Amino acid sequence: MQKKGFRIETDSMGDMKVPQDVYWGAHTQRAIENFPISGFRFPRRFLRALGMVKLASATANMKLGILDKNSGNAITQSAKEVMEGKFDDQFMVDIFQTGSGTSTNMNANEVIANRANEISGGRVGDRKPVHPNDHVNMGQSSNDIIPSCIHIAALEGIENGLLPELKRLQYALEEKAKEFNDVLKIGRTHLQDAVPIRLGQEFSGYASMVKHGVQRVENVRKNLSELAIGGTAVGTGVNTHPKFAGLVIEKINELTGLRFNEAENHFEAQGSKDAVVEASSALKTVGVSLMKIANDIRWLGSGPRCGIGEIILPEVQPGSSIMPGKVNPVIAESLCQAAAQVIGNDATIAIGGISGNFELNVMMPVMAYNLLQSISLLTNATSVFTKKCISGIRANNERCEEMIEKSLAMCTALSPYIGYDKAAKLAKEAFDSGRTIREIAMEKGVLPEDELEEILNPRSMTEPR
Repeated sequence: MQKKGFRIETDSMGDMKVPQDVYWGAHTQRAIENFPISGFRFPRRFLRALGMVKLASATANMKLGILDKNSGNAITQSAKEVMEGKFDDQFMVDIFQTGSGTSTNMNANEVIANRANEISGGRVGDRKPVHPNDHVNMGQSSNDIIPSCIHIAALEGIENGLLPELKRLQYALEEKAKEFNDVLKIGRTHLQDAVPIRLGQEFSGYASMVKHGVQRVENVRKNLSELAIGGTAVGTGVNTHPKFAGLVIEKINELTGLRFNEAENHFEAQGSKDAVVEASSALKTVGVSLMKIANDIRWLGSGPRCGIGEIILPEVQPGSSIMPGKVNPVIAESLCQAAAQVIGNDATIAIGGISGNFELNVMMPVMAYNLLQSISLLTNATSVFTKKCISGIRANNERCEEMIEKSLAMCTALSPYIGYDKAAKLAKEAFDSGRTIREIAMEKGVLPEDELEEILNPRSMTEPR
């Protein structure tokens, strides 16, 4: 039965009016109407994973002889189109939906079934010869499909996006550490002057932070590589073939080039989302590291005349709508904002993680959305930060050297020779008189002049002695 502009589809709850020109069906339409919450949708990476799992499932069921080849081939072709992004505009269910993600799983089932029927010469909406539940969802449940898609999408994003960009940033910082190795400057603790340091040493610390971040992200591979597929409704595997999960994962590994495996324990895989919480925690730590680095870069480049000004940042755009000639550290600011969002996302994911009730977590869509957004934000912001900020930084040698001699912390080097109290007294007198530690120490003759020159050599202070 059809009406102009709409078609009538029937599901277990009765008739439903569905727009005539869409591939989704009654279940999806109900969800669209039930959840007009945010306008947030599942991202491309997740939809790619969803199409991939449906393709792999149809392939497995054909191999097992429980899905006929005509229907199976139409499903795999349709699922491949979903995987490639040809039907992204057909996934309109809001993120804030049923906590299992059932609405989005059924959205995929309906789109793939309708497209498969179209391929087979049938009509969209007829649910034959391919049925969304009986054929596209064969051997599956939303409760094992959605968590599997989260893991696939997240690990693909990490391996193909985030890790390469973090390693590029690490390399760029290591190169700057070498380039700036001979640049002497003043160190700072508590935002106050401290003993001398080399600018290269400072940048080596940033490079090491990123290196440790890479290691933390790499450590989430093991648990993200476990897929819940095969557990169906509650982890028991009811209504699926014993060999189904293995065949599905074999196909997924072929399509991704990664190494996924079946969950060691399906009840853990579906009742908890600890792997997602763990992954988000690693991303949060990376975000914290990147924000510290970006803020240091902002401070070190502050000025150009009335700030610290020890480094010169690349100029990428005018900084002010009212102050001519002003240039701001916009790339670092952009990274800081992305990192702040990632840190906030982690809080939401943690709340989601503790919302597993018995055999199912019921906050999977929002956890998926936030985790994939964090991966995407860190990937893109890191890439821009490397290319448009770090790679173009120059040292302001004159400014670095100028501030070393003025520092009262130079008295630290004298402390082992004249004692802490006498050194502190020199620092106070230098501050009160506006003179340098060297000038006061020479005037008072605290040590022979040649020995004093050696002790107050700022380069010698940058290493143990």
